[in-house]
Amino acid sequence: MHKTIDFPNLGIHLENVGKTATIFQFDIAFYGMVIGLGILAGIFMAMHQAKRTKQNPEDYIDLAIFGVIFGIIGARIYYVAFSWDMYKDNLSSIFQIRQGGLAIYGGVIAAVITVFAFAGKRKLIPGVLLDTACPGLVLGQAIGRWGNFFNREAFGEYTDGLFAMKLPVDAVRSSDITQLMYDHMEMADGVGYIQVHPTFLYESVWCLFVLLVLLLYSKKQMFQGEVFLVYLAGYGFGRFWIEGIRTDQLLIPGTGWAVSRALAALLTVCSVIMILTVRKKKSSKNKLGK
Repeated sequence: MHKTIDFPNLGIHLENVGKTATIFQFDIAFYGMVIGLGILAGIFMAMHQAKRTKQNPEDYIDLAIFGVIFGIIGARIYYVAFSWDMYKDNLSSIFQIRQGGLAIYGGVIAAVITVFAFAGKRKLIPGVLLDTACPGLVLGQAIGRWGNFFNREAFGEYTDGLFAMKLPVDAVRSSDITQLMYDHMEMADGVGYIQVHPTFLYESVWCLFVLLVLLLYSKKQMFQGEVFLVYLAGYGFGRFWIEGIRTDQLLIPGTGWAVSRALAALLTVCSVIMILTVRKKKSSKNKLGK
């Protein structure tokens, strides 16, 4: 496998980008290391938010333990469920996540369920936990997306735009290569190269923008759970566009609809409606109170 990754229109050439690092004679996937780094950063962010709002940061360490475990399980179940044809003939491969195969929305769904269960057990308020944790969640997503960079996955259709990414054909899954990519494939020294949208990069940058919005918005929130709804709307808005140009979409069985794109649209619309509705009610009560 050839290991180069290029951004030709930016003049960036990376000669040897491997998928694993050897540490004490053990091969460790960069994908896993990046995901781990994202998780740690997210936990520290949640603890920082807890301190800022005079909560107990240790609650978020405990929550993170359960949230990470069930989040990864949920992310894997979601991915496998909507790409069943890849696993139905080799069930043991379901447990091999070193090469990728985690769907963020599956992780978010599992994490939210975990939050409600944790809140019930500790007698805490779910909305407060979600508001405090979601900046850490989106920071973790921004970092974790770079695991896709090392795996040469989660990229988009052919492009010759400014951020176009050039990959050797033998380094990516053949199922992710479209006819348009083949039509524009370049050959050099007997190696074929495709040029694609680095959608992992787009999503990483978008997540950082959403993080900034959440931190600013949290100072003006009017009800518990509002910041988390802003996260769902903000992330969903960007994901809807980004998902539309990816070539490895998970489809709703029997349809041509990308499940994550449909879910992103649904969550964005529903979250915006809930925010506007509750804020309007809160404003009306405040006026009556005066």
